[in-house]
Amino acid sequence: MTDSENGGRSLENAIFRIADGDRSALADFYRIISGPVYAYSLSRLKNPADAEDIVSELLIEVWRCAPAYKSMGKPMAWVMTVAKNLCLMKLRESSKTAGVPLEDAAAYLKDERGLGPENSAVIRACLEILGETEREIVLLHVLAGLRHREIAKFLGVPLSTVLSRYQRAVKKLNKELEGALR
Repeated sequence: MTDSENGGRSLENAIFRIADGDRSALADFYRIISGPVYAYSLSRLKNPADAEDIVSELLIEVWRCAPAYKSMGKPMAWVMTVAKNLCLMKLRESSKTAGVPLEDAAAYLKDERGLGPENSAVIRACLEILGETEREIVLLHVLAGLRHREIAKFLGVPLSTVLSRYQRAVKKLNKELEGALR
């Protein structure tokens, strides 16, 4: 069993416990989703405070909607869809697309967010090097653990588009790393 399968089962277990009214399950749920949801939200909103708000709003939304959750074996995809919808609502209500310049956004990603040094480095590189759509695909794949097919469905684009954008992003990141190592 892979780590992502274990993480998916732990996440789904937390959702079911939340649906049963178990408030302590929110801590487990938060531990699993806070890093990926924060990173995704920051990449969309470009504002650390708004990204934190999305994580908090997601907890409230999951508490409210967990009883209606239907297991399809992809709990992180469900969580990221909720996060995406919350981000879109935040953008609509605030009528803004950026509060922090993209270059400065990486400074707000700290290891204490629970992302770990490797993921923080990937996020910083993504924020600085990649375009918005490439960045979104890489973050969804690396941090949220979504498969390319799930990302295609999530973004509403063909699988081939996701694959080509992901490959282009990886090439950009590799090129940047090779340049940095010289």
